Amino acid sequence: MIRTTEMPDNVAVLEVTETRLTAVAAPEFKQQVLAHIEAGHTRLVLDLSNVNFIDSTGLGALVGILKRVGNRGDVTICGLQPAAAQMFRLTRMDKVFRIFRTSGEAASALASG
Repeated sequence: MIRTTEMPDNVAVLEVTETRLTAVAAPEFKQQVLAHIEAGHTRLVLDLSNVNFIDSTGLGALVGILKRVGNRGDVTICGLQPAAAQMFRLTRMDKVFRIFRTSGEAASALASG
């Protein structure tokens, strides 16, 4: 469900391999990301470029991840497909998360503070 790439400056890119982040996939997704956080990865890029649909459960998982990181780090989003981007805008999650076009842009932003 998640493919991890370690980047410089202690940034981890977590690519979601699922195409739908819904009530079916969101709990496992959240658990996998939380395991990374508990292992000390608190500067995360969540690459959603494979996700073409996200529902409220998926958004709730993202908010839970952000809360778990808290002040210890940062979480960014990249690669939003049109339907997912629309859901982020409708729910104003685009105001909560920093969103980038690519994982490279997001990782650079995290590395530079």
